[in-house]
Amino acid sequence: MTDAVVLTETRGDAGIVTLNRPRVRNALNLELREAMQDALDGFDADPAVTVIVLTGAGGNFCSGRDLKAAAAGEPMYASRAAQLAAFTRTSTRKPVIAAVEGYALAGGFELALSCDLIVASREAVFGLPEVRRNLVAIGGGLIRLPLRMPYHLAMQLALTGEHVGAGRLAETGVVNELADPGEALTAALGLAGRIAGNGPSAVRAAKEIVRRAFEWGGEADAFDAQLAAAEPAMSSPDRQEGIRAFLERRDPVWTDR
Repeated sequence: MTDAVVLTETRGDAGIVTLNRPRVRNALNLELREAMQDALDGFDADPAVTVIVLTGAGGNFCSGRDLKAAAAGEPMYASRAAQLAAFTRTSTRKPVIAAVEGYALAGGFELALSCDLIVASREAVFGLPEVRRNLVAIGGGLIRLPLRMPYHLAMQLALTGEHVGAGRLAETGVVNELADPGEALTAALGLAGRIAGNGPSAVRAAKEIVRRAFEWGGEADAFDAQLAAAEPAMSSPDRQEGIRAFLERRDPVWTDR
């Protein structure tokens, strides 16, 4: 066992970030937020890593903010600058997959929604229970849910604070893949492997375009705006390598990582 609140490891092309406060279901205090941000930033800058997987220790993903720490006066972030640069607001250049077991509640659900894909155990439970304590989910959940599921279901979750199972979220498209209990990380790594086989610079560009598509207004504006995001991949030597590998019927060897 270790006292580190965040654990990191690399498996193949995937960097794994594990929230490690299992006694409190990986509740988010300031120390955990900062360590998680450092780990995500580190993998984002590591050329050996093309996909990041975020998960939790002890059979749970994350139960949200540590309310004991909040009651004691601990802030969510050390500064306004840290808040603006946080993963939940800015993401990373590389794709991030949430591997969810157990509870993903409140800020934990918002953290999962901040990821680009979600793989969850069939027994995982999600929810935004903030309203039950006269709190408001300001970590992105109320903004992202209506974009990713039917409006009325998003409103029901927001207003009732009710929990919802992973199977229901899979039906609505919020959860990408379901896994047997205890196998969410394995399934997420399988998905990461399917992504990692593609051109790294093209994957980064595709992520940016999909994430920013709603910012760009109409379709005509989006077509023009996407060019800046696509240009690094289109001018990369990996573009020619991808074409050559196809013509030569071999696996490509990517260098622009």
